[in-house]
Amino acid sequence: MTLSEYLNHVSCAKTLEELWAAHTTKMADFGFDRLLYGYTRYKTETSLGDPEDFVILSNHSQDYIDGFLHSGLYFHAPMLHWALEHEGAKSWQMINQIMEDKTMTDEQRQVYQFNLSKGVTAGYTVSFNSVSVRSKGAISLCAKEGMTQEDVDRVWAAHGEDILLMNNVAHLKILTLPYTAPNRSLTKRQREALEWVGDGKTTQDIAILMGLTSATVEKHLRLAREALSVETTAQAVLKAALHNQMFVMEV
Repeated sequence: MTLSEYLNHVSCAKTLEELWAAHTTKMADFGFDRLLYGYTRYKTETSLGDPEDFVILSNHSQDYIDGFLHSGLYFHAPMLHWALEHEGAKSWQMINQIMEDKTMTDEQRQVYQFNLSKGVTAGYTVSFNSVSVRSKGAISLCAKEGMTQEDVDRVWAAHGEDILLMNNVAHLKILTLPYTAPNRSLTKRQREALEWVGDGKTTQDIAILMGLTSATVEKHLRLAREALSVETTAQAVLKAALHNQMFVMEV
């Protein structure tokens, strides 16, 4: 797939699954066979938000995701902290430099040893431009086992501009596609009820529009709040909208 074919394919993707399949395949052409994309809209000075609200896409093994993400190791990863403070692309040579300078913390060393045990030793990190102070997105491009960081840096020297462009386009497209976090999916009825709330309709209005009783509408809204882990219906509307789950086209 040429660069123009890739960009056309990704820009027309209708689902995250379709986009991610194309992106992982294309990155593998450059030697990056394991990717980890993350995006949060709930960043503060001291937190990245609830991990269950992150948009996470990866083709790493589940064992790696469990160890790196679900156990919280990610929070101490040097490349993550670089990504939070910068935009653009950075070689993982930075990690080797930290090792040589003997400035690596115990927490960072734990991340380093875990990655080493999983063959995650060479690659690049891309930090995307933020659209607000609360949001941040980045992608880790891990090179296939057997490639050294020097090999990766040579690939980047030859193709880095194209790789960066493809990742930026993929990120911008991801922001437009519906994303359902694990255990936080909405049913069609729950989504429809939230959409009518977003249109400014009362519970009584929604009951008439959906052909239901007011009690049933209230049940759908309560279950939507529970699914999205929020307290109020207004918060549910906002969170569903941020994850592009409102007014979605069925595919």
